[in-house]
Amino acid sequence: MEGMVQQAVTQNLMNVAKVVEDQLDEQIYKLENMNDDDLDSLRKKRIESMKKQQIKKQKWLEDGHGEYREVHTEKDFFKEMKGVERMVCHFYRENWPCKVMDKHLREIAAKHVETKFIKIDAEKSPYLTEKLKIWMLPTLCLVKNEKVEDYVIGFNELGGSDDFPQSYLLARLANSSMLNYEGEGVAKPKPLEPGEAARKIRTGGHGTRELDSEDENSDFSDEE
Repeated sequence: MEGMVQQAVTQNLMNVAKVVEDQLDEQIYKLENMNDDDLDSLRKKRIESMKKQQIKKQKWLEDGHGEYREVHTEKDFFKEMKGVERMVCHFYRENWPCKVMDKHLREIAAKHVETKFIKIDAEKSPYLTEKLKIWMLPTLCLVKNEKVEDYVIGFNELGGSDDFPQSYLLARLANSSMLNYEGEGVAKPKPLEPGEAARKIRTGGHGTRELDSEDENSDFSDEE
């Protein structure tokens, strides 16, 4: 029985490989048999795509992407978040771990203009720290389409120390679809299992957080 199952699995894999191979052969055939009109059409589509991407990039830059900025009030946080597809907010205080995170985020922001990067002083933001259950610093709040969907809390997911490679942070953000990153040959940290980040929040699962009501301040601790 076990042999039959293994044989069936092997056959399925072979069938999938054959389908992929046929698709590649078809694409190669089309490329090899393109005429001048086909090439001209492909070139125009490529140019149009580049133009659209450049327009999008320019809009991002005008909206504050491409730099790592501090916002000083909770009102400013909501203003920065409005209409933004992807935003990373660093909740910080004046300590060494947060300065380490600052250094990495400043460099990443300049390279990944597809995402907005900001920081806010957690001690001066009682509503946000309570609403988002910020209890350890540094914490990165990952916002997609005006909703908080994930957190990077401390350095546990980045190797557990303050000398983690920047590629680990890039990969962690990419795992949450916060930026475009292929790894450049560097091994990525293990992605979080579903609900794993939520279990790190004192009050339980965080899910997607809507920011629409006022709460009192919360206590939080530093990453050692």
